[in-house]
Amino acid sequence: MIKQSLFALALLIAPISAHAATEIGQPAPDFVATDIHGEEIKLSDFKGKNVVLEWSNHQCPYVVKHYDSHNMQNAQKEAVDGGAVWLTIVSSAEGKQGYVSPEEAQKIVEDVGANATTRIMDVSGEIGKLYEAKTTPHMFVIDAEGNLAYEGAIDDNPSVSQDGVEGAQNYVLAALDSLNAGEEVNPAQTAPYGCSVKY
Repeated sequence: MIKQSLFALALLIAPISAHAATEIGQPAPDFVATDIHGEEIKLSDFKGKNVVLEWSNHQCPYVVKHYDSHNMQNAQKEAVDGGAVWLTIVSSAEGKQGYVSPEEAQKIVEDVGANATTRIMDVSGEIGKLYEAKTTPHMFVIDAEGNLAYEGAIDDNPSVSQDGVEGAQNYVLAALDSLNAGEEVNPAQTAPYGCSVKY
């Protein structure tokens, strides 16, 4: 009976311990995806550059806050102009809030004037679950060596109001500045805020 209980417990624990969660300072999980233009995107192809991963859902009020205020587009432009790659990832499953076709996603990108390198539709949720993305937005910064340097919120103001953008500390841009200066990223991890990812 004890043996059976221990075996049952091992089955419950195994999937958790076997899951490769992201960890600061450790290699970021690689992935291959197709972007909204039909191009293959492989994370490891960007080694040598800093990479930002932004989880998004255009119908989430927190995402709307950052796009309507142009905070996200401005951050994307600053990052890309500074040599980084910015990948926007949408992990909304078909039929869930935020799900769109690649063609609809292209229109959204055009309408908001996004400055990300490209956008990926992660309909299966595979990439989101690989990174344990919890919210939209949920941000990750990967350094030029391919290691995770930052994970968490875009900034230090979790308000849904656009008024919260002004004066907020942008953790993503701060992380990129630190990496470009050869300094330690601090903070390297914060609590993400926003809507839950609609897997």
